[in-house]
Amino acid sequence: MSILRKRSVESILEEARKKTFNPTMKTLDLVLFGIGAIIGSGILVLTGKASAEAGPAVVFSFLIAGLACCLAALCYAELASTIPSSGSTYTYLYVSVGEIVAYIVGWVLIGGYVLTSATVANGWSSYFARLLAGLGLNLPKEFITLPSQGGYGNIPAVIIVLVITFILSKGTSSSKAVNNLMVAAKVGIVILFLVVGAFYVEPTNWTNDFAPTGFQGVMLAATTVFFAYLGFDAISTSAEETINPEKAVPRAIIITMIICTAFYILVCLVLTGIVNYSELGQGDALAYVLEVVGQHKVAGIISLGAVIGLMAGILSFMFAGIRITYTIARDGLLPNNLTALNKNKVPSIVTWGLGITISLLAGFLPLGQLADLANLASIIAFALVSYTTIVFYKKYPDLKRGFKVPGMPVLPMISIVLFAALLYSIKLTTWIIFIVWVIIGIVVYFAFSYKNSKFSIWRSANFSY
Repeated sequence: MSILRKRSVESILEEARKKTFNPTMKTLDLVLFGIGAIIGSGILVLTGKASAEAGPAVVFSFLIAGLACCLAALCYAELASTIPSSGSTYTYLYVSVGEIVAYIVGWVLIGGYVLTSATVANGWSSYFARLLAGLGLNLPKEFITLPSQGGYGNIPAVIIVLVITFILSKGTSSSKAVNNLMVAAKVGIVILFLVVGAFYVEPTNWTNDFAPTGFQGVMLAATTVFFAYLGFDAISTSAEETINPEKAVPRAIIITMIICTAFYILVCLVLTGIVNYSELGQGDALAYVLEVVGQHKVAGIISLGAVIGLMAGILSFMFAGIRITYTIARDGLLPNNLTALNKNKVPSIVTWGLGITISLLAGFLPLGQLADLANLASIIAFALVSYTTIVFYKKYPDLKRGFKVPGMPVLPMISIVLFAALLYSIKLTTWIIFIVWVIIGIVVYFAFSYKNSKFSIWRSANFSY
C-alpha cells in the first residue's frame, strides 16, 4: 500500500455520524471559543513586541498576517462545513493529499499546539506575578524563574496548566461554561484599554518615524503577529461536538476573524499612539502604557483581566491539540489506548498526557525559539488547507457544502502565495528545529503508524478510494 493512500469523504462522514462526542456547542459558543484562542498572548503580549519591531507601521503587519489568515479561515470554513471532523487540518489532508502528509502535518500541529499552550502559560504567569505585586504580594523570584536561570521553575505556569487540564477532563459542557466566562473578561479588558487609552493618544507618535525599520521590519513583525491569529483553526476541531456543524462552524470562523482583526488593529493604534514605539518591547504592554500615563488602577484591572483571559487561550489550544491527537489515534496512526474516553466522553489519557507535558515545558524549559515553531507549523498547515480547498473544488464539485469560498480558486491561491511570503521571513534556526521534529515524526510513522493504520478497515467497508 502507498504512503499516500487517501481516505474517502464517505468514510469520514460515516464516522462523524456515529457521534462519539456529545454535540453541545452552538455558533455563539464557537465564536467565544475562537476569541478565547485568538485574543490571548497575541494581543496582551505580542502587540508590544511587534510594535517595537515595526513602529506604528505594525498596523500593516497585522493587516498582512490578518489577510492571509482570513483567506485561510474561509478555506477552513468550507472544509469544516463539508467534513465536520475533530481532526480538522489532519483529516482534510488525509482526503486530499494522502496519509503520510496528513500524519506529518498532524504531528507538527500537535507540537505547535503544545508549544503555543506553554507560551501562553508563560504570558499568564507574567501577568499573574504583576497582579500580585500590585496587591503588595511579591512571589519569591525562585518560584517564577527557570532552573537554567537559577530558580526552581515557573511554578504558577505549571499550576495553571494543570488546573486547565482538570477543567478539560470534565467534558465539553463544563469547559465551555468556564471558557465563556473567561472570554467575557478578556473582551472586557480590551474594550476598557481602548476606551481609556484613546484619551492619551498623541498623533505625533504615529507620524514621527512611522516605519522606522522599513518593509523588512513590517514583514518581520508580520511573522511575529501571525502567532496572534492562531486559534481560528481550533474552532474546526470542535466540529464533532457542535450542533449543526455544517452551518455553525463556518459562521463562527468568519465572525471570529472579523472581531479579532478589528480588535488587533485598534489596540496597535492606541499602543503606538500613547508612547513611542521604542518603549513597547514589554511582555505586558497594555498595562505598561497605562501606568506610563498614570492610570495605575486601570492597569491593575487590565492585569486582572489578562490573568483570567489568558486562561481561555490555554484552554482553547489544549482542546485543539487533544482533539487532533485523539483523531490521529482513532485512525490507528498513534497508539489505540489514546482513544480511551472517560465517563464525560473525554479522551482522558491524551488530555492528561498533553497537560502534564505542557506544564513541564512551561515551568522548567526555556521556550524562546521553540515558540516560533507554532508559527511555522501553522503557516504550512494553512497553506496546505488552502490547497485542499482547491482539490475539493475540482474533485468533489457536487459535495454538499454549508459554506463555499467565494472567488474559487483565486482566493485560496492568493492565500498560498501570502503564506509562502511569510515562510521566507522564518529564521533558519526555527527551520532546523522544525526539520528535526518532522524527522522524528517520520520515524514514528514508519515504525508504528504505517502498519497500524485503519486504512484497510475503511477500504473493506466498501468506501471508494
